[in-house]
Formats: sequence, structure tokens, C-alpha cells
Amino acid sequence: MLKRAGLVVREKQGLFFQISDGVMFKRFAWLSAGAAALPLAGAGSALAAQPRPWQMSFQPAASPVMEQIQSFHNLLFWIIVSITLFVLALLCYCAIKFNEKSNPTPSKTAHNTTLEVLWTAIPILILVVIAVPSFRLLYFMDRTDKPEMTLKVISHQWYWSYQYPDHGNINFTSNMIQAEDLKAGQPRLLAVDNEVVLPVDTNVRLLVTSEDVIHNFAVPAFGLKIDTVPGRTNETWVKITKEGTYYGQCSELCGINHGFMPIQVRAVSKQAFAQWTEEAKKKFAASPALQPAQFAAAR
Repeated sequence: MLKRAGLVVREKQGLFFQISDGVMFKRFAWLSAGAAALPLAGAGSALAAQPRPWQMSFQPAASPVMEQIQSFHNLLFWIIVSITLFVLALLCYCAIKFNEKSNPTPSKTAHNTTLEVLWTAIPILILVVIAVPSFRLLYFMDRTDKPEMTLKVISHQWYWSYQYPDHGNINFTSNMIQAEDLKAGQPRLLAVDNEVVLPVDTNVRLLVTSEDVIHNFAVPAFGLKIDTVPGRTNETWVKITKEGTYYGQCSELCGINHGFMPIQVRAVSKQAFAQWTEEAKKKFAASPALQPAQFAAAR
């Protein structure tokens, strides 16, 4: 039996891994994160933001960033489909028109100025159409516009800890709930003992770092995926637009229990969040505070 951060892993059960290169834009890896996490019977609409069996698309967007990611994805999809169909049609045309039987005397044409201009100009135009919304999205994702609160995220092997510096420095750890301890409606490999609670319609600045190795904090419904690096603080932001419970996972291979680092975020109204903070101050009052040195200066 291996014990890590309150997680007990029986050797006979085997281990589950998810590999990602940590690049921010490779969000398609998220869809595989919950392949083993099947929605349980009785799960309500608040648990909709989790992977589904045979899921072929993104989870419903719950932030402005994810809405723009989906829009950009749809644009790329139709561009790729159009190019694929055009190339397929061109290959079929050439195979039929210029085979030995249909064209026994092949043409000796060396070049065609019109065609050469077209197959240079059209790809350039396509790249411009892709580049403009791509850069717009990158800059939109990178900004932290007038943050109303800050959430600090610290990754560990193999659990998460969170701090609310603007709300009495609430501090707690979050571990995955083992299968035998799950309650009705809690998804396997995704439910945690202490969830993150955030208010909707609020600009939340996220400061993320790591205590040991590189991890990655990823929540698909928010369009959120950012590396947590030891000795460095990375910054991003999120504005949740819908109340509910959202799930994510560590998306950077970080060791033997990498597949057991889920993220659970519950988005509530601002009034409910204010009430939660008062309760959390009492609940986590005995929790030891993390050392300030764990956070490098935010850049």
C-alpha cells in the first residue's frame, strides 16, 4: 500500500495516468482526463461540467475565455474541413483525369503563373484569417482585468492547497475522495474532500505555483490550463458565468499518483460566497498557514 497526501492506492488496482506537455493551448487533452470518470446516477445539473462517456466536444462553456475558445475552435473546424474536402476532391480529379488510360500522352507543362499565384496567396489569406482571432484570444486569456479577488493555488505530490488572501487568508488542502468513500452523485476520480468555492460574475486572479515538481492546473469548462512551477508564480484569471460544480485535473505528468489530483470548483452567488467565507474561516482556522516563501513574486 502506498500512502501519499492522504490517498491510499492499492497496488492491485493499478494506476491511471494522463500525459500532457503543459502547453496552454493543447486543451484537447482535457477531454481524456475523465475517461474513467463516469457520471453517477442521481447527479444533478450542478454536476454537468464533467466528462461524459463518448464525449466528442467541449464541456459547456462557463467563462468568457472558454466561450471564445469554442468560437475559435468552430472557425478552425470549418477551415480544416473545407481544406480537407478540397484536397480530397483534387486528388480524385487528378486520379481520374490524368491516369494512363484517360491521358496516354502526359502534358509537359513546367509551370503555370496563375496557379502559382493562387496556391501562394490563398494559404497566406487562410493563415491571416486564423492568426487574427488567434492573437486576439491569446491576449484576452493573458490579461487580468481589474481583479476583484485573488485565489492562490499550490500544487503538491499529489494534492492541491488553496489560499484566499483577500478573505482572512483562508487556507486548506484538497484531496481526492477514494472510491469506497464516495457519496451518491460524486464522480469517481474527480470528487474532493474540500472544494474550491468562487463567486460568479467576479474577476478572480489566480496565482499558481508548486511545492515540488511541475504540475498543471486545468479546468476545461473555464478554458483554464496553466503550469504550476516550483519557485515561480504564474498568473491567470477566470470569471465564472454560471453557478454549478466544475471539475478538472492535474494535466502535467508529475509522478506515480498523477491521475489522482482532481480539481473541484463550486461556483455560487456573491451572497452565498460571503456566507461560505465566514464559515470557512471557522472551519479552517486550525489549518497551518503555508509559508510565504512558497510564492515567488508575481510578474
